[in-house]
Amino acid sequence: MRAARALVNWSVRDLSERSGVHRNTITNFETGKSGGDPDTLAKLQRALEAAGVEFIPENGSGAGVRLAKPKSPGVVPVGG
Repeated sequence: MRAARALVNWSVRDLSERSGVHRNTITNFETGKSGGDPDTLAKLQRALEAAGVEFIPENGSGAGVRLAKPKSPGVVPVGG
């Protein structure tokens, strides 16, 4: 979660305001004091995804985050 926040330059407070999740809950998750409730984690993920963060599933080399590529308006895929 900390890496995802860093990508969009958000503080814990920013993520809290955008997700509706209390700051202490976010801090406890990031420091490993709490595993995180699935509904709470979903709120955090949705807020970060809305800001352009893409969550990469674990595929043998580990899970991660990156900024999603912006979609170019008006670009038609080849063959489409």
